[in-house]
Amino acid sequence: MSACEVGREGVWHIEPSTAEAALDVLLDRVASTYSVTGQRFPLYADGGSGAWVTTTRGSWTGGFWAGLLWLRALRTGSHTDRSAARTVTAQLEHWVTADTATRGLILWYGTALAAGPGRDSAAVSLRDEAARSCLTAFDQDLGILPWGSAFGGSRWLARVDGVAGTVPLLATANARAGMAAARTHLDTHVARWRAEPVGTPAWAWAAGEWTACAQPRSGWSRGRAWLLLALADAAWSIDPDYGAVAERLVDYGAAPVPSAESIEDAPPDTSAAAIEAVALLKLAAAAESRHRERLRARAVEIVRHLVTAHVSGPDGPRPSGMLLDGCYDLERGLATAHELIWGDYFLALALAICTGLVAPFDT
Repeated sequence: MSACEVGREGVWHIEPSTAEAALDVLLDRVASTYSVTGQRFPLYADGGSGAWVTTTRGSWTGGFWAGLLWLRALRTGSHTDRSAARTVTAQLEHWVTADTATRGLILWYGTALAAGPGRDSAAVSLRDEAARSCLTAFDQDLGILPWGSAFGGSRWLARVDGVAGTVPLLATANARAGMAAARTHLDTHVARWRAEPVGTPAWAWAAGEWTACAQPRSGWSRGRAWLLLALADAAWSIDPDYGAVAERLVDYGAAPVPSAESIEDAPPDTSAAAIEAVALLKLAAAAESRHRERLRARAVEIVRHLVTAHVSGPDGPRPSGMLLDGCYDLERGLATAHELIWGDYFLALALAICTGLVAPFDT
């Protein structure tokens, strides 16, 4: 029984056939995107036309594009789709030694599915090389893999978007040292999240102390989602006790899709909801979770809402299979009502887990 089917352990609120159909619509969008982007990486698409803004190197989101291609290859079993996934994944190699904690986002999510069924040796080798590189760059004194200078600014930051993916990546680096670094990195970020002002997504290290950064602001939609996902991964890869820490971050009564910021008239951010759905499905699948049914029901509530209210259909001028209403960066006015490649990835991954295409611990 997959994580979201009807059964004695809980209720799946969308028919499995509906989930399969929704996944296929999203993956058809992946195929059409690949046909128009070529060797470039899609970043975000206009909510009206569906036209993509792309990058040559993938930026911090390149792994999600590779991950989507691996998902499509797993779904279709096509050698052509597998070849496309391998080609795009190989293009991520230059990020292995880049000075950025987003290597977790890039090189974990870009390779994790390739390490599962039908194991791809080239992708696994790339992941292992990245894990070793991150372990080498780990700062023992601060207890983090620093945010880094690859995207400009100070490298001595602890940003919560530098923890998801980084935790399982570090944990694969070395049986002892990698696991210890992964635990310390996560514990440092959890401590920062709990420090005053609580829920601050980014902190700077200077003059021997941590100082809260002005951006991203407390209340940023993806802050809690990224940390929740990292804790869910740690519950699988490091210590099941992290599951209890994660569950304290879950807001069961909140709207399925959060506002991009906790300010008046902020737009929604469906990408944050999709990230959270995956985190909740992973937590629900954890063997020792005492709140399995409740976590699963919340995940399914989010997935159901995204599929029924925010994914474009076959009618209209824009392509079908777009996860709409994602907000990249409200402060800069950047892609505030768009399809975001990481939102697509996490919604597709949630549906893949629900349909049994992939196991929670393989992602």
